[in-house]
Amino acid sequence: MCISVEKPGLLSLVQDLGRFGYQKQGMVVSGAMDAFAFRLANLLVGNPENAPALELNLFGPSLRFQEDTLFALAGANLSPTLNGKPVPLHRPIFVRKGALLEFGSPVQGARTYLAVAGGVVVPLVMGSAATYARAGLGGWQGRALQKGDVLPVHSLSSEQLLYWQQKCAPQESFVAANWSVSPDLLPRYEEHPTVRVIPGPEYGLFSEKAQEAFWQSDFLVTSASDRMGYRLEVLALQLRQPGELLSSAVTFGTVQVPANGNPIILMAEHQTTGGYPRIGQVISADLPVLAQVRPGKAIRFRQVSLAQAQELYYQQQKTLEHLTRVLYLQAKR
Repeated sequence: MCISVEKPGLLSLVQDLGRFGYQKQGMVVSGAMDAFAFRLANLLVGNPENAPALELNLFGPSLRFQEDTLFALAGANLSPTLNGKPVPLHRPIFVRKGALLEFGSPVQGARTYLAVAGGVVVPLVMGSAATYARAGLGGWQGRALQKGDVLPVHSLSSEQLLYWQQKCAPQESFVAANWSVSPDLLPRYEEHPTVRVIPGPEYGLFSEKAQEAFWQSDFLVTSASDRMGYRLEVLALQLRQPGELLSSAVTFGTVQVPANGNPIILMAEHQTTGGYPRIGQVISADLPVLAQVRPGKAIRFRQVSLAQAQELYYQQQKTLEHLTRVLYLQAKR
């Protein structure tokens, strides 16, 4: 089975949850920007959470299904259609051979994830299918999708194929499941979200004015933002005394402040160490919300404690565990 690329979209990448275990050699983790949506898309089609899938950014591709296929979309609403008909998010969709999946203008969020039953078939590099385009490795030939690419995907089992073919009327190009994941269980994607942050290791090095501005200002996400980091614009955040720091470990969501005073939030393709002072750390539970902010939109930070951050992460993982059980039972019906 395969999917052919008729238009590549803005930045369409094969991803998984990341390339772990090599940061000490300087290799970035990469992987899906919105891990919650990525995992959910895979769960909806019965895949393991880490099965290779597509991350589609802002303006999605045009994809032609060359065989009958089961897929799901999760994350941002990029106005998907199949043969011109709107496609719902967050539910399994059976599509017949030859159907064309297209995307329009983004309605909400920045990134959507397309998972196909069985997963996209690509070689693993250092144990991962994640694309790291700067180094030209992983994913589909180490790069974003291009027009004319043909992506191999796993075939449906005969039982799955028969089940869905019986549900899809002969004259229809696709059929969606008559249920979907409740919006109450999903992260709330907003144009101008407030993301929760714990103070970083160097928070105390910043002036009182800078600390106050950090919690009370709206930060514009600039067009210079990418998968490595979001560059923010605000009144410059100044240290109490200028100085230099030894490079230290950084991670997804670390908020660094370079010499110009405009913060950078490190994202999925962040470097392994950094020498800029770390004023804050976006909590893990809010990384999916952060990943869906489009350039030109603003974000605000709200302080929480480490204990609160841990509890919020725990609750998010419990939600995914609950969805895993429910979707497994749904598939057995």
